[in-house]
Amino acid sequence: MDSKIFKISLIAALAGFLFGFDTVVISGAEKKLQLLWETSDAYHGTVVIGMALFGTVIGAIFGGFPTNRFGRKRTLIWIGVLYSVSAIGSALSNDPVTFGIFRFLGGIGIGASTVAAPTYISEIAPADQRGRLVGMYQFNIVFGILVAYFSNYLLNGIGDNDWRWMVGVEAFPALIYTAFAFSIPKSPRWLVTQHREEEAAGILEKLGLKLSVGDIVRDLEANVQAGAETIFMKKYRFPLLLAFLIAFFNQFSGINAFLYYAPRIFELAGLEESTALLSSIGIGVTNLVFTLLGIYLIDRLGRRTLMYYGSFGYIVSLALVAAAFFFNWTGMAVPIFLFVFIASHAIGQGAVIWVFISEVFPNHLRGSGQSFGCSVHWVLAWLIPSSVPFLMSWIGPAPVFGFFAFMMVLQLLFVHFMMPETKGISLEELSKRLLRK
Repeated sequence: MDSKIFKISLIAALAGFLFGFDTVVISGAEKKLQLLWETSDAYHGTVVIGMALFGTVIGAIFGGFPTNRFGRKRTLIWIGVLYSVSAIGSALSNDPVTFGIFRFLGGIGIGASTVAAPTYISEIAPADQRGRLVGMYQFNIVFGILVAYFSNYLLNGIGDNDWRWMVGVEAFPALIYTAFAFSIPKSPRWLVTQHREEEAAGILEKLGLKLSVGDIVRDLEANVQAGAETIFMKKYRFPLLLAFLIAFFNQFSGINAFLYYAPRIFELAGLEESTALLSSIGIGVTNLVFTLLGIYLIDRLGRRTLMYYGSFGYIVSLALVAAAFFFNWTGMAVPIFLFVFIASHAIGQGAVIWVFISEVFPNHLRGSGQSFGCSVHWVLAWLIPSSVPFLMSWIGPAPVFGFFAFMMVLQLLFVHFMMPETKGISLEELSKRLLRK
């Protein structure tokens, strides 16, 4: 693997580290904040938790505009600024509304990063290494999750305002990432769509890619007809459906709901607070190890094969979690089953989703297509975790996890009957194949 492309991809992928850290860091503070501000489950889920998720929806929906208009690089820089402001503002907040507003800004950064970072990396990566390089974004997400769980465990109980340190410490990596983002080159494929072929040729030469500006221009001319194109045109229906379904099933596994409320779920299973936080670190380690395995395998076995493994693992583990709560199995049963759930997610959906969505759209619509897939992901990532505290208290955890298990049966059918394999195929060739469907 070319060291220059690896370093550039790693810097862009650090947006994923902040995504993972920002997403999960609230899990160690959310119960403290609910007690501190004496909010109801509905208000807590909507404002303290839900505002960040609402921000991710806005960031994902509108992230395609700056990614396409101003470029992948400039968008990644502004994402770092949003993360920095969010972390500092959240730590200094004294009421749930102010806290929610600053968490909302961080959410915009998360949503936009899921558009800009995978798009950028996929466009500078050689076809045979694209899965691993874009997969570094997912690796950084789970690494950020692990660091956040570990940070919460270390900072828990250091004082009455320990929650401020939990959410504020993110400012340090956010500022470092922002500084690094200035050093990466612009995407050559994006430059071609902006008719800056000479600049694109210079970057392609520096990166050593076996791709010419002519190849990109021919793909653009083959796809673009008279007038402006959108991803909602009839000829892009199949890529659009693929992006929708993989994002839809990603969230109906319950993954984000679990990541946000892991300590709470462990306490419902009978573990004490400190043990629940420690078990959360175990979840982070499991996620990291199996994500590394998924990244190692994605360009060897392919995206579709990993989705098969993940789907079967989801179904078994979620069904066992539902059974554990239904039959009141105590001890480490629930944590063990959830470890299997996380492993299944990491090697399947976790390793595949951002790679797959970044591959299925043509160059001139990749930002918009990535934005659409991410929007579906984040709308559901907002709605599902926001409703979890209410659902857990109303119908109990067993039916909730049972429903998630059923949805994974439907995902298995999607993988078997609809999902194409994309490994080792150039982005230009993929756009031709998927348009013929």
